[in-house]
Amino acid sequence: MSWLGDTLDRLVPARVERRLARALGAWTDGEFGLALDIWAPLARAGHPRAQSNMGAAFLEGKGVERDHAKAATWLKAAAEGGDSGGQRNWALCLYEGWGTEQDHAQSAVWYERAAEQGDIDAADMISWMKLVGGGCPQDYPGARRWAERAASEGRTGAMARLGDIHHNALGTARDPAEAARWWGEAARRGHAEAQTMLGAAYLAGKGVARDPVEALHWLLRAQAGGAGELAVGFLKEARAHARPSQRAEAERRAALELAS
Repeated sequence: MSWLGDTLDRLVPARVERRLARALGAWTDGEFGLALDIWAPLARAGHPRAQSNMGAAFLEGKGVERDHAKAATWLKAAAEGGDSGGQRNWALCLYEGWGTEQDHAQSAVWYERAAEQGDIDAADMISWMKLVGGGCPQDYPGARRWAERAASEGRTGAMARLGDIHHNALGTARDPAEAARWWGEAARRGHAEAQTMLGAAYLAGKGVARDPVEALHWLLRAQAGGAGELAVGFLKEARAHARPSQRAEAERRAALELAS
């Protein structure tokens, strides 16, 4: 890249956008080397999105050997430059200790900054961190707010988390119906833990009408999805409370949905 080309890239935003679009197209087509050849001079010139993409390439080991130290360097620069994807991936590096010292508190800061810019994966993660107090003080209203934002964009983990928040009255009044509604949203999208909790809700009649067939159906789905010991315990109880005809119908529904 010539001195004139570098100068034009800094001064003409439309030129930069065209180069970034060309690089993204190459990346999408699997031409990682070409994409990196375009991003690298832009990243060195200080363009945050290009820096973010360079960092992601080193983080994933696509087009280059995986190198967490180089990834962290580029992602920190991108994050400080205001790129939301860079902020999210820099937060991941801080959380995992990839290429930098592990720092959960700073990770939470950067996840929230990315979420504030509309990054939905970051919103999902900061919701979880605020719920459990992972790297930041527990903040149930904040956890709920970010979970609702992520759930609105289809994140099933956030939907299941909202079910737990309403079920356990975490920063809000206990609302079994709202808990069951959110578990249902996540369960229908294949979230095994939410399927377990929805099955348990149908088994007990909490937030939904008691229905042994629906209870057993969702618990069978959860078991098939690897939900673990919690599902196994509820499943044993659901089978004990269901008549043979109800067990057969629940098994039919579960098998049909698992096959689709």
